[in-house]
Amino acid sequence: MALTPRDNPPASSVRALVPAREALRAEPQFDTYLTRQIPVLVALSLVPGLGYILLGALHGAFTAAAAWYSVMFAASLWGLQLYWRYHRSPLSPEQRLRWRLHLTLFLYLYLALWTAIFLIFVRLDSHNLHYIAIFTQIGATTVVAALLYPAPWVFRPLIPAMMAPLAGYFLLIGDWYSYVLAAFSATLALVLFYAANSSFGLLRNSFHQASHDALTGLNNRAAFIEHLEQSLEVLQHHGQYSYLLLIDLDHFKTVNDLLGHDIGDELLKSVTRDFANTLPPGHHLARLGGDEFVIVAPGKEDRQTCERAARRLAHSLLQVVKTPYIIRNHHLHVSASIGIRLIEPAQPVDSHQLVREADIAMYEVKDRGRDGVVVFSDELSRAVERHLQIERCLHFALHNREIEVLFQPQVDTTGRIRSAETLIRWHSAELGAVSPAEFIPIAEQTGYISELGDAVIARAFQALRDWDRAGFPLEQLAINISPRQLVHLNFVHRMQDLITRYLGREHAHRITLEITEHVVAEDTDRVIHIMQALRQMGLRFSMDDFGTGFSSLSYLKRLPFDELKIDRSFVRQVDHDTNDQAMVRTICDIARQFGLAVVAEGVETEAQYRWLTTHGDLLFQGFLFARPMDANAFFDHCRRAPALKPDTSRAAPAAG
Repeated sequence: MALTPRDNPPASSVRALVPAREALRAEPQFDTYLTRQIPVLVALSLVPGLGYILLGALHGAFTAAAAWYSVMFAASLWGLQLYWRYHRSPLSPEQRLRWRLHLTLFLYLYLALWTAIFLIFVRLDSHNLHYIAIFTQIGATTVVAALLYPAPWVFRPLIPAMMAPLAGYFLLIGDWYSYVLAAFSATLALVLFYAANSSFGLLRNSFHQASHDALTGLNNRAAFIEHLEQSLEVLQHHGQYSYLLLIDLDHFKTVNDLLGHDIGDELLKSVTRDFANTLPPGHHLARLGGDEFVIVAPGKEDRQTCERAARRLAHSLLQVVKTPYIIRNHHLHVSASIGIRLIEPAQPVDSHQLVREADIAMYEVKDRGRDGVVVFSDELSRAVERHLQIERCLHFALHNREIEVLFQPQVDTTGRIRSAETLIRWHSAELGAVSPAEFIPIAEQTGYISELGDAVIARAFQALRDWDRAGFPLEQLAINISPRQLVHLNFVHRMQDLITRYLGREHAHRITLEITEHVVAEDTDRVIHIMQALRQMGLRFSMDDFGTGFSSLSYLKRLPFDELKIDRSFVRQVDHDTNDQAMVRTICDIARQFGLAVVAEGVETEAQYRWLTTHGDLLFQGFLFARPMDANAFFDHCRRAPALKPDTSRAAPAAG
């Protein structure tokens, strides 16, 4: 059984019938099967029952047979009413329990009536009607074993109770053969009981294996979706609110990778116990897979109460999971990211969409740094829809020639163009202009960044080669490299192939790869290995957006950087903001100590430029000098710039 707190009916209802206590623990999925048996039982009772009335009329038992049939007919109407009630509208957990109790009473009454007709006809042995009575009792007991085996609270007491009158009748005959028949009756009761009990055991085990997670004992994804769909029907029918919590353990993969899956499994079981003990009554907990759990709450009367309850429970679970876990002498500290999806009756959605949107909210927590809670909203939905549109269109951007590679000059204090930064722009036919800040992270997430990056690098190399051929060589060309692109397994080999194809290795030193501080902080040793391999090819490196992220002097000591770029956020108010001025002075001092060049980006005013020129031998980049432009426009701009002094000795040879 799943570790799911269940609602309990009033104690008086439970005490009304002892076997009903077992009925309360039955799986809800068995109710559908039992309901389908009601019309079958009614047909098996009312149609043959007409024959008993006829036999009673012929042999002096009409009144008793007619009275029996009247009660049986009334009981059948009750059974059909239960059948109709089950299918008319969704049942809440409390309503389902009451319905199951009524079904149990109906079955007890119905089968007791078959015992009554046995007692009526077994006395008419002068007309051999006792044979019909005996056959009827055996048949009714067989029906119980064959049709009602998913309800052990029904067949376990009724099979012996229905066979006992038959065995007693044989014993009262008092002859040797009757004792044998009594023994056969007892044996038949045992066989039917064993068959029904074994069938129920197989059904229960098969259902448990199909619907429960083997590790934690919780419902699995398929069973939870079925439960959620039933809950949605009830919520919609009663106009109630509810919520869905999707919980993902943070850095659980690290536990598996470092300590082994057996430790990870023990951690999951411990977390499951803590979650189950924290849940209020009526909440349903399941495991979707891996380290993902999901909870659906019972109905609430209004949205505000529902959201407060969801946030309160989510934060309680966050605190619970932060408690250190000691597993085989390992002290494990974990946290969780929780996405909340409120369920509103005015906005009916299917169960899969609810889980998907809770998952979106959970990943928003991941993006914000983990260990938190986010409620799914329309704004988040629009952001996700935008994300999916960009992801879909991005895969066709290169093929449709929508990706534009631009170049922005970098000048020295004399105004001479010394270098340029390669920039990328995307003008989608469907979405319009899309910022690199939007589509580059998506390209990284989808793995498309390698193909996109290679295309940009190739076009940048081609432009540099074309400018050389036209007699306007550029000392340096900077190209932005994303973190995912840099640490790709084949990046070094691809760079070597592109340089050989478009430039020639002797011109590799004219290429500067700009990387951010974030990639350095991810896996420093791996980044160092890759940078050293690229450095051996002649490539230079620049740390982009220096000072905005994980700046550390140890990085500058260990990594082969040639240049620092002052982020535009420090340049924007550098002419009058003392804090920005102090930051720029510090960066310039650090660069001088490490022998690094400095580029100030985002220079847009004369005041910014004048202040920067007094604090070192910098290169400048920004709208004050030129906007980003395509390769041809950049060539024309360089040719017209009076400070540009071409050096044809640096021109690259023609490359195929």
